[in-house]
Amino acid sequence: MSQLNIKDEDVDIVIGALCSDLTPFMNAWKPVFSRYHLIIVKDPDLREELKIPSGFDVDVYTKQDIDKTAGSSSISFSGFSCRYFGFLVSKKKYVVCIDDDCLPARDKDGNFVDAVEQHIANLTTPATPFFFNTLYDPYRKGTDFVRGYPFSLRNGVDCALSCGLWLNLADYDAPTQALKPDERVNRYVDAVITVPTGCMMPVSGINIAFDREVIGPALLPALKLVAEGKYRWETAEDLWSGMCVKVVCDHLCLGVKSGLPYVWRSDRGNAIESLKKEWQGVKLMEHVVPFFQSVRLPRTAVTVEDCVAEIAAKVKQQLGTVDPVFARAADAMLEWLQIWKDVSAKSR
Repeated sequence: MSQLNIKDEDVDIVIGALCSDLTPFMNAWKPVFSRYHLIIVKDPDLREELKIPSGFDVDVYTKQDIDKTAGSSSISFSGFSCRYFGFLVSKKKYVVCIDDDCLPARDKDGNFVDAVEQHIANLTTPATPFFFNTLYDPYRKGTDFVRGYPFSLRNGVDCALSCGLWLNLADYDAPTQALKPDERVNRYVDAVITVPTGCMMPVSGINIAFDREVIGPALLPALKLVAEGKYRWETAEDLWSGMCVKVVCDHLCLGVKSGLPYVWRSDRGNAIESLKKEWQGVKLMEHVVPFFQSVRLPRTAVTVEDCVAEIAAKVKQQLGTVDPVFARAADAMLEWLQIWKDVSAKSR
């Protein structure tokens, strides 16, 4: 990572542990993970003891740690949401998050893909959200801006969020998985693009990285769908958080990139069972997406915290009457800001 002028000590890798035996996962990533500090957050609902191999610099957080830090809030860190606790307690500038069902990918030539290095490359080179470059990332070696690209925009802006992709199992929703049970992703596209300003996107925490100092508080676990005491759509907060962070990035003139790096994602779960959980969330997305597409923040919102608070107020006002889950999400966003502020104050 020296060619990027970033030290390994500037990076945390966050892993949400949803299974107890992390040995195969961590050993597969050992050439990469052994260079960095790891934050492993155990799913509060996981009862078995974690199995973690030696040879890593690791801090493990459990339900006891979560309760001590955020126990008085209504925010749930169960299931996939446990990764957000890792974002909260990190003290590094850059955070990379890779789920425990993901293994290193191989590129078109069969070479091992260092996902962390590519994420940091995305975050430490400019993004171009205000005018699309048809040769994708103009800052990669061997490419540049195309004819007609405004010279006034060629310096780009800081990139705050890097969204990687997946080989083998794509991040499909349950209806698509059910209709295409045998479909697998085997096409490796060697490209990175900047997502244009004003364009929403479904962000997945499976394989992402972000500049925590710049955009950290906007990645938040707010929208949680629960019925009869059971989580209906455990990944709803990813979609909500992703649209929230994209609105914030657009407002603050920050960039979001998508594409490389790839990870190889293992099969997990049953599409039909997931469909039972997800259906209510699928319907709610028809309200969520138009809302975020229409959100405009005032000029007085000059920090990430300002932006999140403004979005929360608009959620309460515009979506709160549609379904109580949105009012709870708005409250959770404000609670998250307070928790983030408290944790940040203690770490100084």
